[in-house]
Amino acid sequence: MPKFDWEARSKAGSVQKGIMEAANSSLVEAQLKRYGFTNISIKEAGKGLKLELKLFGGAKKISTKDLVVFTRQFATMIDSGLPLVQCLDILAGQQENKTFKDILVKVKESVESGSTFADALSKHPKAFDQLYVNLVAAGEAGGILDTILNRLAAYIEKAMKLKKQVKGAMVYPATIMSIAVIVVGVILVFVIPTFAKMFADFGGDLPAPTKIVIALSNFLQRYILVIIAAFFLLKMAFGKYYATANGRKTIDRLALKAPIIGPLVRKVSVAKFTRTLGTMISSGVPIMDGLEIVAKTAGNKVVEEAIYSVRQSISEGKTIAEPLAACGVFPPMVVQMISVGEATGAMDAMLNKIADFYDDEVDDAVGALTSMMEPLLMVFLGTTVGGLVVAMYLPIFKLAGAVGG
Repeated sequence: MPKFDWEARSKAGSVQKGIMEAANSSLVEAQLKRYGFTNISIKEAGKGLKLELKLFGGAKKISTKDLVVFTRQFATMIDSGLPLVQCLDILAGQQENKTFKDILVKVKESVESGSTFADALSKHPKAFDQLYVNLVAAGEAGGILDTILNRLAAYIEKAMKLKKQVKGAMVYPATIMSIAVIVVGVILVFVIPTFAKMFADFGGDLPAPTKIVIALSNFLQRYILVIIAAFFLLKMAFGKYYATANGRKTIDRLALKAPIIGPLVRKVSVAKFTRTLGTMISSGVPIMDGLEIVAKTAGNKVVEEAIYSVRQSISEGKTIAEPLAACGVFPPMVVQMISVGEATGAMDAMLNKIADFYDDEVDDAVGALTSMMEPLLMVFLGTTVGGLVVAMYLPIFKLAGAVGG
């Protein structure tokens, strides 16, 4: 079926653009008039050969930012009274990400075929996860889709901010360590051999630090390819081990108990759990369904098992607080606040308060971690590079002292 580019003026007076599939332009015009558009301009989309260059594995990824912008705009349009299909058509037409655009077109076609909006979204799990689909289903059922979409956009924005904070804390030390490894590698492979040859020509006994550095340089030159291959093999082995249930559980438990990173991982897990569950409960999603989805999106196997134990506890008629306290992941303050929220019937409000508090806690923890890591990394880099330089200049100082004496 051919596609037509259209441009028209809405009831509000704004100019809208989009793409619509139809048998001919007359059907497109008739459809737009039913939506209330005027000053309609239609032309068939180009049929020329399109060549797409795909790098690193195909279609462009749908970013969190794309999803937030779509959700915000969709909520505004629904709130303004525009029909669902028209909103999808307009948003698909202005979408720059081709992958996301194709998905929105397919969602629109599913809705036109009689599917609910939530069912149409569920066919594209790479773009719309279970959380998104379930909240939209709750919004459709309760007739508050615009409110739910605004709540979803706010949730995604906060989740994105939390992820950026954690990434920011990891990027700086990883960058410094990478630079240190590269600098030390270049010195050992290219610089030290020159000094070693010069010292061999001089003769005489070398200081112990110099001998160690030269031996390390020789080892690295001889086995550098083996070391690189071993690094990648270890990385692959780690990935395969983490992909197993026991491996993931072991590593995630170690991450929670790690001296420096552990408290940050715990705070991120608490913030994510409370924010997600609070958003779902306040949107009308049944708590059992909410816990199922929250467990699957926990990102930590230990936390995931704790949430499943909460779900099991509720199914047996028990409280939420008991299994949360038993798992040892959630701090006592969080357990007590959730217990109060459960007793007073204000669980969603209490969960969102905890999430706001732990968002700030994560922010502070990231700042403290970065402040602590900066001097440690600088000392490490200075000691490593400086130690190599001093070790190579010791024989020169020794020779200069001998000549002066």
